[in-house]
Amino acid sequence: MRLNEVRVPRMWRWITVRWLVILAIVALGVAACTGSAASLAATAASPAASATASLAIPSTGSSTTPDRPAPSRGEPPQATLAAEGGDPVAGTLGSFTWGDGGSDSPWLPGAPIAVAPGEPLTVHLADDVPIVDWTAKRDAATTADGIGAVAIATGGAALVTFPALPPGAWSVQLVITFGDGLGSGAYYWTVTVR
Repeated sequence: MRLNEVRVPRMWRWITVRWLVILAIVALGVAACTGSAASLAATAASPAASATASLAIPSTGSSTTPDRPAPSRGEPPQATLAAEGGDPVAGTLGSFTWGDGGSDSPWLPGAPIAVAPGEPLTVHLADDVPIVDWTAKRDAATTADGIGAVAIATGGAALVTFPALPPGAWSVQLVITFGDGLGSGAYYWTVTVR
């Protein structure tokens, strides 16, 4: 045996070679992900550098922007009903589809609102959600299923306004189809005209 020759047991030679190969593969993978030739050269030159490089996680941020933002909530926006000069009342949300979800419900009694005779009603949606079309119906306030509902008005504009209701207590349903393929929603109010 020569003076500068060190005897390494066979098992240690196998482990050392195995780990160097693994570290080199990891270093090549990291360099390929980051696309840096300098990183590849540095990691191939030193096992310690390749161990450090294998711990680094490259950023995978996306530079593309979607056409429109996805709905940020799990439900359609709030819809408020008001007569001219009156306080708006948020409707009770019934059946809806929104984004990838939805809910099904029967005809609902709705949020109570009192208006004077002859006052047209206007609905505003929160969050500036676009409207494709809408339909408003009314039935007696005591209805449980809306089978006898009568159409009040329909429209395709962003502004939802329908004529005054006759005196009495009415259950009003407003079904809105939202723009941008977001879905649709049914809103309910109990409107007392006196």
